[in-house]
Amino acid sequence: MTEETPGFEEKPDVPSGATSDDAAPQAAGSDSDKEKGPAAPAGDAQQDVALTAQLDQARTALAERTADLQRLQAEYQNYRRRVERDRVQVKEIAVASLLSELLPTLDDIGRAREHEELVGGFKSVAESLETVVAKMGLQQFGKEGEPFDPTIHEALMHSYAPDVTEDTCVAILQPGYRFGERTIRPARVAVAEPQPGAQPGAQSAKADEASDEDDGGPDKGQK
Repeated sequence: MTEETPGFEEKPDVPSGATSDDAAPQAAGSDSDKEKGPAAPAGDAQQDVALTAQLDQARTALAERTADLQRLQAEYQNYRRRVERDRVQVKEIAVASLLSELLPTLDDIGRAREHEELVGGFKSVAESLETVVAKMGLQQFGKEGEPFDPTIHEALMHSYAPDVTEDTCVAILQPGYRFGERTIRPARVAVAEPQPGAQPGAQSAKADEASDEDDGGPDKGQK
């Protein structure tokens, strides 16, 4: 039997180069880790603040880009409307210019119709031309008896008449033409004004007296 040496106790194996002093820092380190545990929420709060700031910056940038896009869209819509308006105006000016060149021919057709010379093939051609210009939007205006309007009438002759109460077109020398709201040529007319010093009431009274005289007076018929 092996004899046990009195007072000898077995100890755990210790790695080579390690001493009992090395165990102390490890224990101290574990204590320091326990102390650092509560500091973790502070780091999370700082990270949340940073993320919130980034989110605010992103929202601000998005709002700016959205405003830029809306402004560009508005400018583009305005540009399209201007282009369309200019295109329509250019077209109207071109059509009005063409119709203006045809007015002398239409005047010749009107005079030929008045003299009953619009016959045969010339009549067919004239009617076709009138149909075409009407489809293009040309409108004729000017009638005898309508009030004189200097914005659409051009007075070539002037006279006085006792039977009118305002400046009146008594003859249409040349009809006027308009294209849409554009007056291509005013109607050329003869204008009659009321007789100077004449009053509508006095004229009607004179007319009544004249009719009474023609009838032999109001008392002659009761003899």
